Amino acid sequence: MTAKETVERDIVRLVDVDLDGTLPIHKALLKVKGIGPNFARMVEIKFLEESGLSGDILLGNVPEDKLPLLEDIIYHPVKHGIPAWAVNTRKDLATGEDKHIVGVDLEVKEREILKREADLGSYRGLRRMWGLKVRGQRTKSTGRVNKISPRIRKKKR
Repeated sequence: MTAKETVERDIVRLVDVDLDGTLPIHKALLKVKGIGPNFARMVEIKFLEESGLSGDILLGNVPEDKLPLLEDIIYHPVKHGIPAWAVNTRKDLATGEDKHIVGVDLEVKEREILKREADLGSYRGLRRMWGLKVRGQRTKSTGRVNKISPRIRKKKR
């Protein structure tokens, strides 16, 4: 941002999160849970194409009437031409469609998935429930976050 460039709004409310208006669009979107760097860049490119704004615009300078378009691209990326492999929920179990879930909805969805896996009694669900590694990593000497080391346990006896 140059010294003479001013920002209309310092804080922009988007996707139920207050975002920094002094940042470029893709950097500001990184503060939303569920949006990573690649997806944020894709959303920014699609938004600039569809809105006709310049590429170096800051989030605070985006007109108010264009913000619903940005939210719609975030919530429905496949409809706007973002590839299905970029979304975080492909072939949703309930609806079968590709979705991108962000914010509080993502936390709720994660809890649902954990509960469903544990209720099924799957290997992955049980290990997640017990707080163990799921993807075949070694566990003898690594992954001891918030757990008592075997050496300390022996000394206490």
